[in-house]
Amino acid sequence: MVPADFKALIQRFYQLQSERLETYQLFEEGHEAYLRTGPHYDFDHYRQLVHEVTQAFCGISKEVLEIKGKLHHEFDRPALSEHIEKLQSKEKEKLELTAKLQLARQRAQDHPEDEGCQEQIQEIKHEIIKNKEALSEIMQDFKYDSEEGD
Repeated sequence: MVPADFKALIQRFYQLQSERLETYQLFEEGHEAYLRTGPHYDFDHYRQLVHEVTQAFCGISKEVLEIKGKLHHEFDRPALSEHIEKLQSKEKEKLELTAKLQLARQRAQDHPEDEGCQEQIQEIKHEIIKNKEALSEIMQDFKYDSEEGD
């Protein structure tokens, strides 16, 4: 029998991952809106968005790391803790790639004659796809291992 507080912790982890996805969606929509303000970009609004997104990601990461610690120390589930560690690393990489993609999109918009910009965008998009696949795999492993003993 799995303790109720363990199940609640796992549920909270999944909620945080959903919040992370929603935050990425807001970040993407905000960046698209920012690009529409070009060529005289409304950087102040975009900077505010980046600040809010950063705060949201920091809050999510902080709570995810607390869950990681509880899973390892209070519930003696080091495998789940390891999955979260890998996940956090891939999430960090995803955020870096997302920022890189946004810069590349702006560069492509500012320099439509530069074909290298489109190539760079495609390369970054490919890296993001590989990153998302790795994240999905980690989440599958987490789900499988968290249901052990159910």
